[in-house]
Amino acid sequence: MVLPVLNSEQIAAQRPAKNLVTPDRPYAWMIESECNVDRVLQQVVTLFLTGSECPFRCTMCDLWKNTLDTATPKGAINEQITFALQDLGVDPGNPGKSEVSAIKLYNSSNFFDQRAVPVEDWDGICQLVQNFETVIVENHPAFCGKALFEFQSRLPTQLEVAVGLETIHPEVLPWLNKQMSLEQYRQAVERLVAGGVRARTFILVKPPSLSEQEGVDWAVKSIEFAFDCGVECCSLVPVRGGNGTMDQLRAAGLFEPPQIASLEDVLEAGIGMNRGRVFMDLWDSQLFSGCEVCREARLSRIARMNQTQRLEPGVSCHECA
Repeated sequence: MVLPVLNSEQIAAQRPAKNLVTPDRPYAWMIESECNVDRVLQQVVTLFLTGSECPFRCTMCDLWKNTLDTATPKGAINEQITFALQDLGVDPGNPGKSEVSAIKLYNSSNFFDQRAVPVEDWDGICQLVQNFETVIVENHPAFCGKALFEFQSRLPTQLEVAVGLETIHPEVLPWLNKQMSLEQYRQAVERLVAGGVRARTFILVKPPSLSEQEGVDWAVKSIEFAFDCGVECCSLVPVRGGNGTMDQLRAAGLFEPPQIASLEDVLEAGIGMNRGRVFMDLWDSQLFSGCEVCREARLSRIARMNQTQRLEPGVSCHECA
C-alpha cells in the first residue's frame, strides 16, 4: 500500500481539538509497577506533565492533545511535580518510604527543549527528584546535546532518557515525519550511553501500510536495532487511532490497529533476545482486536510478561487455535 505524503501543516490540519489543560497541574499522574534494570519489580511514579507542544508533527502522535499552545511558564513544572507527589502520598525527601524508586517525567514533548521545560526550573526539578534512584524523561535525538548533559551534571541520581525510534522500516520512518534518520538516532543513543545516561526507546507495533505479519517482523527488527545501538529498554507501543491523521488512513483502508496475538508475538521475541528490558504498552487495549474467547487471557499473559520479563506459557484456545 502506498501512503499519502503529508507535511506538518497537513497533519496538524486533520487534528481534532486539544483537551483542556492548565499549566499548574499535570494532566495525569499515577504509581505503576515496572521491572528495573536488575529485573526486580519496583514502584514507579509516572507524571504526565503539562507543557509546550512538541515542535515535531509526527503522523501517529496523539500526545499533542494535552499540551499548551504557548511556552511552558517558568515554575509550572516544579508546581506540577510537587502537587502530584503530594497527591500520591510520596515524600520527595524519602520516596523509598512509599516503596517508590523511580520517577518518570513525561511531558508529551522533549524534556530538553527549553520551550517545554525552562532551564530556570532545572534546579528545582533536581531537588524534587534527587532521592529517587532513577529519573526518566523523554526526548527527541535533536535535543540530545549539551543541555542534556548539563542537566545530568546537576542531578545526583541515574538519568534515563527515552528516545523514540518508532521503526527502522526504510519507507515508513521518513513518512512518520519524525525528522530523524537512523544514523541520527544511533549517534544520539551512543552519545547518551558514553556519557553515563541510560537509554530506553519507543517502538511502534504495526505502523500504517504494513500487514499484520509485517507489523510483527518490523517491530522485532526495530528492537534488534535499538539494542545494537546501546539501548537498555524497549517500550513497545501499538499504533492506535484518534489523532486525526490515523483515522483518515483507517477510513482509506491504509491502517488497522494490531491484533492482540501480534502484540504477544513481538513481546515474546523481544524478551527472548535477553538483551534488555522489553515492555508492551497496554493502554487503550480495548482498541486492539482478538478472539473474544481468549482475549482477556492473552492480555493478562502480556501484563505478566511485562512484570516478570520472562516468557509465560502460551494461551490455549479452542476457538482460534
